[in-house]
Amino acid sequence: MKTRAMVCHAPGAPLVEELLDLSPPGPGDVLIEIMASGLCHTDLSQIEGKAAPYPFPVVVGHEGAGIVREVGAEVTSVKVGDHVIPVGIGECGTCGNCRSGKTNLCEAFLGDIALQPSPFSLNGMPVSAYSGVGSLAQFIVTAERNVAVIRQDVPFHLACTAGCCVATGVGAVINTAHVESGATVAVFGLGGIGLNVVQGARLAGASRIIGVDINPLRHEQGQRFGLTDFIDARESDPVAAIQALTGGGVDYAFECAGNVKLMGQAFESTRIGWGCTVVLGVPPDGQAMELIPFQLQLGRRVQGSFMGNIKGRSQLPGLLDHFAAGRLNLADLVTHRLPMREVNEGFDLMRRGESLRAVVAF
Repeated sequence: MKTRAMVCHAPGAPLVEELLDLSPPGPGDVLIEIMASGLCHTDLSQIEGKAAPYPFPVVVGHEGAGIVREVGAEVTSVKVGDHVIPVGIGECGTCGNCRSGKTNLCEAFLGDIALQPSPFSLNGMPVSAYSGVGSLAQFIVTAERNVAVIRQDVPFHLACTAGCCVATGVGAVINTAHVESGATVAVFGLGGIGLNVVQGARLAGASRIIGVDINPLRHEQGQRFGLTDFIDARESDPVAAIQALTGGGVDYAFECAGNVKLMGQAFESTRIGWGCTVVLGVPPDGQAMELIPFQLQLGRRVQGSFMGNIKGRSQLPGLLDHFAAGRLNLADLVTHRLPMREVNEGFDLMRRGESLRAVVAF
């Protein structure tokens, strides 16, 4: 079959609409009609070639939501008509990692990231599907293990955000750092992921949630998600400011901008003895975070988190239960809704810092 899709043909090139060939679903695959797809900064990094694990040309997008239109003969957990989120990190449910309860990094995902064949092609040549999803397309095909069935009372333009920024931010607080009630938290970078760290910290009962950004608009926006303090990094040293606000440093710091300098500042802003820094942002290829080992010996620690350590099929749908119960704010997260033809403007909004989440509706 054919599908419309937004394709990036080379690093730095604008996305163009193409009519692609789409392989039919195999026995273990699912055909999904995408109804909405959020634009994520990692999509932009792929487009600009700064952190680009997938070969060009590529259909970007990995934060989609849609409706199942066809399933393969061996598919058992998904049926036609289900509302779903296609996830980049699958969950086979049977491998050692899935059974461990310690990680969302399914061994099938680790084995085929960036290597699995794409269902997209153009004039007989393959077109990559970013994160194994490629949700800036009208239709996609993905494996059953990559499909999360969600409740049907959440609008698609809100539901899609659970597929990346909500899962990454909220999950990093709850599943990775295990922030406890009364803890102090600093969030470096108040974009889509950072603001979900903020509301994850609010859910966890943090007593103080400090945001750091260079965009003053993020102060008022952050307050809608639970921010208690804001530091404009252009006007003051965030490490010194956080140390002063907390009397020695925060219990937890989260880096959400993909900036290695900020990663170091986040680490330095945590309390000696037990401070934990969680790295969520993806820096450009080849950049490294610098640490003085003695600081680790003083009890500080650093850890990463991929998609908030949330298992794609069994745990991700629960985020929308939180939304339905009024515990998560998704409405203020989606600041722009765009038609497919305006997707490049959506990425320009991101570059200018004018959007939290721009969502493309199909």
